Amino acid sequence: MPSTPAASVLFVCVHNAGRSQMAAGFLTHLAGDRIEVRSAGSLPGDQVNPAAVEAMKEVGIDISTAQPKVLTTEAVQASDYVITMGCGDACPVFPGKEYLDWALEDPAGKGVEAVRPIRDQIKERIEALIAEIDARHQT
Repeated sequence: MPSTPAASVLFVCVHNAGRSQMAAGFLTHLAGDRIEVRSAGSLPGDQVNPAAVEAMKEVGIDISTAQPKVLTTEAVQASDYVITMGCGDACPVFPGKEYLDWALEDPAGKGVEAVRPIRDQIKERIEALIAEIDARHQT
């Protein structure tokens, strides 16, 4: 019998091609089906940043099939946590949601060497987020 996810998380950045895709990849990998994961962008790009794909592959996570998606009001409404990464005021705000803004460097146009530290910062934040969600949903 499938269990209901403990929470739903939406990652938002401008192009949905780097930071939000790496965050979604880490959360899916580390939390499995315990947490529902979405990502979107206010102005989605044509493809996921190849340097982000390569950086994630180095840590055993494949985001090569991910596609940038446009941010919708419905995605925000369906999420318990909305984590923005430089999308500014493009994110609709709804009462009762947990909003977090992660100030992370934009990996757009950078090589894999420059993306690695961003990836590692995202992983640390994802691990802390999972711990917070788990702590809130302990019975």
